Amino acid sequence: MAGNHTPAYTTEQVAALLGLSLPQLRGYVRAGVIEPARGPAGELHFSFQDLVFLRVVKNLSSSRISPRRMRRALRMLRERLPEDRPLSGVRLRAEGRELVVRDAERVWSAESGQYAFDFEPEPEPATPLPMADPPRDDPPLAIDETAEGWYVLASELEDDEPDQARRAYERALALDPKHADAHVNLGCLEHEGGQLARAELHYRAALEAEAEHAVAAFNLGVVLEDRRRFAEACAAYQRALEADQGLADAHYNLARVLEHLGQREASLRHLRTYRALRQERD
Repeated sequence: MAGNHTPAYTTEQVAALLGLSLPQLRGYVRAGVIEPARGPAGELHFSFQDLVFLRVVKNLSSSRISPRRMRRALRMLRERLPEDRPLSGVRLRAEGRELVVRDAERVWSAESGQYAFDFEPEPEPATPLPMADPPRDDPPLAIDETAEGWYVLASELEDDEPDQARRAYERALALDPKHADAHVNLGCLEHEGGQLARAELHYRAALEAEAEHAVAAFNLGVVLEDRRRFAEACAAYQRALEADQGLADAHYNLARVLEHLGQREASLRHLRTYRALRQERD
């Protein structure tokens, strides 16, 4: 007799329901913003509460808070909360460039923990999320049958076992050659190992799979700069900024490359933007 199952959602379902890209959603997971359960092959299973929380985070992304500051604030908030209280159990809102928590009668900063006055009324209840079909009771997949499973495993191995992580990324790409994040992460490992040509190939493959992958474009700029192909590096950094104007490091690196190419006025413009973004986020 089959038991009751709590509805769960796959990475693809969550991305479709909330209008997030897969790299955005995986970025939230890697940053510890959300901690979904994992299936037998390492695949992510999101609860309905996870969806509600991610929708709040997505809505906040349209505020004046930069994505990096948002992730930093959420990480610091997680550290302040009791272990038995998940991030999805708190109520968040944006006040200017600050993420604040509404807790009973008080409002406090997610970053600093300082309390603030609350002048806003209770928000109206949110409209319900659309429901997706829960996963079927299919037989468990072996990890080598899913590119995402190998990608998740590789991500967890990177810090302590880089060689094993490299092999796991290669397995993921053998199963899904268009897995952009696996190309980016494997490119980083090759880059750190001094294999610049291999790193470049992986960054370019990531961009072929996902044309607006800002991190892939930025990393491609770095490896091209390391290979002293400055005009191409300039184009790669510009592509990264087309995908994410708030990528401060891309402004800085582009300023440096433009200076090398003799375009001092453009270089200074990007350097000013970099400094403004840094001041905004510090």
